[in-house]
Amino acid sequence: MAGAIASRMSFSSLKRKQPKTFTVRVGTMDAEMEFSCEVKWKGKDLFDLVCRTLGLRETWFFGLQYTIKDTVAWLKMDKKVLDHDVPTEEPVTFHFLAKFYPENAEEELVQEITQHLFFLQYGDYDPNVHKRGFLAQEELLPKRVINLYQMTPEMWEERITAWYAEHRGRARDEAEMEYLKIAQDLEMYGVNYFAIRNKKGTELLLGVDALGLHIYDPDNRLTPKISFPWNEIRNISYSDKEFTIKPLDKKIDVFKFNSSKLRVNKLILQLCIGNHDLFMRRRKADSLEVQQMKAQAREEKARKQMERQRLAREKQMREEAERTRDELERRLMQLKEEATMANEALMRSEETADLLAEKAQITEEEAKLLAQKAAEAEQEMQRIKATAIRTEEEKRLMEQKVLEAEMLALKMAEESERRAKEADQLKQDLQEARESERRAKQKLLEITSKSSYTQSMNSSTTALPTDLPSFNLISESLSFDFKDTDMKRLSMEIEKEKVEYMEKSKHLQEQLNELKTEIEALKLKERETALDILHNENASRGNSKHNTIKKVSEGSSLYLA
Repeated sequence: MAGAIASRMSFSSLKRKQPKTFTVRVGTMDAEMEFSCEVKWKGKDLFDLVCRTLGLRETWFFGLQYTIKDTVAWLKMDKKVLDHDVPTEEPVTFHFLAKFYPENAEEELVQEITQHLFFLQYGDYDPNVHKRGFLAQEELLPKRVINLYQMTPEMWEERITAWYAEHRGRARDEAEMEYLKIAQDLEMYGVNYFAIRNKKGTELLLGVDALGLHIYDPDNRLTPKISFPWNEIRNISYSDKEFTIKPLDKKIDVFKFNSSKLRVNKLILQLCIGNHDLFMRRRKADSLEVQQMKAQAREEKARKQMERQRLAREKQMREEAERTRDELERRLMQLKEEATMANEALMRSEETADLLAEKAQITEEEAKLLAQKAAEAEQEMQRIKATAIRTEEEKRLMEQKVLEAEMLALKMAEESERRAKEADQLKQDLQEARESERRAKQKLLEITSKSSYTQSMNSSTTALPTDLPSFNLISESLSFDFKDTDMKRLSMEIEKEKVEYMEKSKHLQEQLNELKTEIEALKLKERETALDILHNENASRGNSKHNTIKKVSEGSSLYLA
């Protein structure tokens, strides 16, 4: 009895100590992941787990987003996951998304970005794979853009494919960065918009981004009416539904606004705090963690640079070997054709020689017969002389006939000898052609029979096609010991690569401008939206996102009254 009670107590104690869990589903741009979380976990516990799973270190740009009653919200790091207004049914769903955006992607992003870009979906351009029609089922452009231009899907595909082929061989990280550099120059890049009212009740839009707070007219999300850069804001606060922005310059009046939902106010405050923190962080010396990340990134870049160089050398050697193989195969075919022609010519020559020999034999026999007849004729002449006087004319005709027979026999003998020599020469040519063919085959066999190229490369190395001949190339080790001289050389290579990258980037921008000019003639002006017209007006005035914000921030005090 006591043992049974002890067992139940032990089981109950074990049951109480066992943590309760719940299932969380996190969606990324490429996949969905599920985690088993403890009920006591805070937002940071779940967020860190997701970041570790993704291998992400630049965590400060991202967050876990969820939706409650048609309102977007972000998981708070210091609050228990289940204490948020998340749906109670399992799995609890979040979306891993960018919450904050860098001011300058090229300077701030250390890790490679894993975006679901065209480059990552299709890889590098390959004319044997990316043939006409390979984009037929893809929605590469918004319908609004397609409707704006008088271009068929085939015309779009042709231009996109030409552009794709133009940038063949570009590294993935370069392609990603160029994509982000184009995106970050767009007026609406990284801006979170919220419907607000000022103290007069006027409906406006509040934009929160990496540069500061911006106030827009509801029908113009491109050009702000007022801008408050983060370094010119002294304080942001809200009470109930009213927000107050206090500029650093005390001569400028405060700006007050309100929104209709408490959850929206909390979201605005979160975004303000996060963007301001990152803004100030960018203007301070890098933390030890970021310094380490940048050092590792430089080393990784050096590794990749050396790896790209190695792969480029191997590719060049392979292409050269392929060209050599193709040339040998072409030459072998040519030699085979020449050998066939020589063999046919020899056969014809041998047949001709046999005919000539036969004809010569017949002619020789005819000559012998004529000689015999001539002898008989001589004998007959002598006989006639002995019996009667023959005329001089008969004698002359008989001698002429004998002479002709002798000349014909001599000519046929010479022709037979000449044909025999020609047949011997053709036999010699055929033998030489066959010897050249044998040497070409041996050379091709030597190339293709060399030891097989290393098929199992380091996992970071791109697999090469297996249908090409293998070559015995020296595989370089992927583990590097960086000495001072190596680092200096790598630094020079990285600097050179940086210059080349800048030139490529400039060329890319020029190509973009050319493409815009090219398709501008096909634009249907009557289908332009209000945003299109505003964007065109800004571009025609030379107003970029940054100088527009600078101008309006300088004149904000004029509007605040």
